[in-house]
Amino acid sequence: MKNRSKYYEVWNKKLVFVLILTTYFLLPTTYSLAVTSNDLLSRQIESEKEELEALEAEQKRLENELEKTSVEKQNLGTAVKSLDATRKKLTQDIKVTRSKITSTDLNIKVLENNVNTAKRQIDTHQKAVSTAIRALFASESRPILLELLAATNFGDAWKDISQLEGLSVKLDDEVRSLRETKAALSLEKVKKEKVKEEILSLNRELGGQREVVEENQKAKEKLLAETKNKEVLYQQMLAENLARQEESEQDLFKLESELKFGLDPTLIPTPRSGILSWPLDVVFITQSFGKTVGAARLYSSGSHNGVDFRAKSPMPVKAMMSGIVEGTGNTDEQRGCYSYGRWVLMKHPNGLSTIYAHLSAIIVANGQSIKTGGIIGYSGGTPRVFGSGYSTGPHLHVGLFASQGVRIDRFVTSRGCKQVFLPLVGIDAYLDPLAYLPSI
Repeated sequence: MKNRSKYYEVWNKKLVFVLILTTYFLLPTTYSLAVTSNDLLSRQIESEKEELEALEAEQKRLENELEKTSVEKQNLGTAVKSLDATRKKLTQDIKVTRSKITSTDLNIKVLENNVNTAKRQIDTHQKAVSTAIRALFASESRPILLELLAATNFGDAWKDISQLEGLSVKLDDEVRSLRETKAALSLEKVKKEKVKEEILSLNRELGGQREVVEENQKAKEKLLAETKNKEVLYQQMLAENLARQEESEQDLFKLESELKFGLDPTLIPTPRSGILSWPLDVVFITQSFGKTVGAARLYSSGSHNGVDFRAKSPMPVKAMMSGIVEGTGNTDEQRGCYSYGRWVLMKHPNGLSTIYAHLSAIIVANGQSIKTGGIIGYSGGTPRVFGSGYSTGPHLHVGLFASQGVRIDRFVTSRGCKQVFLPLVGIDAYLDPLAYLPSI
């Protein structure tokens, strides 16, 4: 009985192995088609990579050109020159983003090929196993005597049985290979989803870049129309802007000094380096939080309520922590309101809220969940550009608040901002972003 049981075990494995050998003849064709397709895509990806490198080199050159214009004396001529340089740089940014989208799309096609190949391999293996199982059930009624009688001699029959025992190792390898293929399929699916998220992000960036280009062109046309291309009118405009901004700043400081939220200190995270991440890839702080020389000169309160970062050309602005977009707006929608300009407020799960102001474009929506480092918009601050708010030059302003001490509301007590919504913050809810950002 023991030999008979051993024989059936080996004989059944023989059936399975025969089916698996058949499978091996089917697989190479599918695999070879995928390899050929992926080889072609790989060449296209390499070509796109070379083009992207050339585009990025030109992007860097234009960025350096823009940097030079930003240090020139502020007058009408340099303002127009700066807007032109910004437009050229942004146009190049769009080309770079399009190239990245093309490369990412090609990578998605490679991953799709890999997924489809793995699916076909698994399907073929599963059909072979299914057929083998049916054959195994059918073989149970076949007596060993018939198998022995069918052989030319007993020696050959036992020799065949002995040889079949060695095939069990190959059968085990095939089962293991099937499991590995399934694992690889899962991994390829995860990669594909990640790359799809990347291409969606790039498309949002592209939309933001186009918006900035449009605003840039409108700003140039508006500037030339309002000044009639005369320097004296341009300087008058700058002086009027400063006077109106001081008026708006006084109104806001008065209102926020009167706001009482009854903050619970236990809900405010203890300051620690690294709780937040930097909002820009290149960090250069132009003004710190609190009472500084610049704050005393620019703000009636004598205190700066956030941190300013240098951003000569529109740069991607990134969320400093994962959270939800609590609100967006643009104080420039009401003429004479000189405040944040285009802004985004994010609420984070640890009791903190962050604001990003003077943006040239916003690419997120209210209620949207954003991960740390996710792009929410582009820096701005170029004077006379819609969305810049009160700004003496291109930069990014970030503010940090205790979430319990901020609300988005209409600034009805203002002389110039009655109709616009913006974050209103109790004085004691302002926090120093640098106390939570990484150490410099």
